[in-house]
Amino acid sequence: MSDNVSTTDSYESASNREDKVAEFEAHHRGLVGNIQHWLHMTPAAVPLIVLVLSIAIFGILIGDRFFSPFSLTLVLQQVQIVGIVAAAQSLIILTAGIDLSVGAITVFSSVIMGQFAFRYGLPPSFAVLCGLAFGAACGALNGILVSRVKLPPFIVTLGTWQIILASNYLYSANETIRAQEIEAEAPILQLMGTKFQFGGAVFTLGVIFMIALMLVLAWVLRHTAWGRHVYAVGDDPEAAQLSGVNVKATLLSVYTLAGLICGFAGWALIGRIGSVSPTSAYEANIESITAVVIGGISLFGGRGSILGSLFGALIVGVFSLGLRLLGADAQWTYFFIGVLIIAAVAVDQWIRKVSA
Repeated sequence: MSDNVSTTDSYESASNREDKVAEFEAHHRGLVGNIQHWLHMTPAAVPLIVLVLSIAIFGILIGDRFFSPFSLTLVLQQVQIVGIVAAAQSLIILTAGIDLSVGAITVFSSVIMGQFAFRYGLPPSFAVLCGLAFGAACGALNGILVSRVKLPPFIVTLGTWQIILASNYLYSANETIRAQEIEAEAPILQLMGTKFQFGGAVFTLGVIFMIALMLVLAWVLRHTAWGRHVYAVGDDPEAAQLSGVNVKATLLSVYTLAGLICGFAGWALIGRIGSVSPTSAYEANIESITAVVIGGISLFGGRGSILGSLFGALIVGVFSLGLRLLGADAQWTYFFIGVLIIAAVAVDQWIRKVSA
């Protein structure tokens, strides 16, 4: 009897108790936390802020010479090759890889275009297509080795870098095709170097192509399924595979597209220097990685905006031009770029704590 009473009392006391649901403690970030979260959501903000500050500081120190339309567009002309190659490098790094062969592919693609037009007498327009196809083929080779054979991207592209670089020198016999010959017989090879003025600013088709390429890739990465797959593969390939993403096909497409973009960079390179030289753009590898890192794309993959790479390339160009106009030693450019690289990686590590 007493057991029944106690059971009844327990039931009544439980029924009279207020219903409660699971509660989650509100997390207040504070000012620093809000800034950290905002930077995590807008990865291109940091390089854009650095770019604006750099322009402002050099403008104050140098004056009207730096702010002239000619000087500012000169920066765009100087970074057009690095910017195009950085677009290719950005795609690779977004998948948590790295491509050390982008510079070699760029140069060899330009050599292919020149040699096919002058050595074999092919129509110059077809020679350009051959150079673009060669770049895409080199990228596809890297993609197959990374996605199918499962080799580390660093090792794969380190090897193909040396193979393509040596093949470039052997095939071209280290000979340069002069600008005068190209202008007379195959002017389409110099198409990307075509200049036109807008006010006091001087633009080239290569600069327009670089900006258009960055904008198109930024839209594709943000608004298409393929773009979301690229980020997913870079963030966590196993989780992406389980969610239905074809990781192998995505990686192969990314490397192939990167190679094609390097082919376009080779075409722009001819327009920039006027000639076909197998020894040109030898620093494109490190310069593209520098632009990507300063641009806020995480080396761990899965985070960043390709527009940040454009800002990163422009930052390097602004520092180079600004210090040169100030009469400073060229080594100071490398010094400050090194500081920016370390700072960019440190900021990236700090921002990544948001998702930790």
